[in-house]
Amino acid sequence: MPRIALYALIVCVLSLVAAVLSFSRGSWLGVVWILMMGVASNIAYFYWARARMQRRAAERRAAEQRTVEPAEQRTEDVSDR
Repeated sequence: MPRIALYALIVCVLSLVAAVLSFSRGSWLGVVWILMMGVASNIAYFYWARARMQRRAAERRAAEQRTVEPAEQRTEDVSDR
């Protein structure tokens, strides 16, 4: 998990705690904390999904390079003869 996603997840949890405390004390300020929690959770999901897509793309590139390299080596071996 990327570091920024982890930080956003921490902010999300802290916002939830702040919202619960705020509502339990009778304050409507909890609505602001709920909105902040929504934004933080979206940020966490975005960066988590982005890292997952980048990791999968890197794995695909590595797999493609593994399949291409032996073919290139064979053509070099043939041309050396």
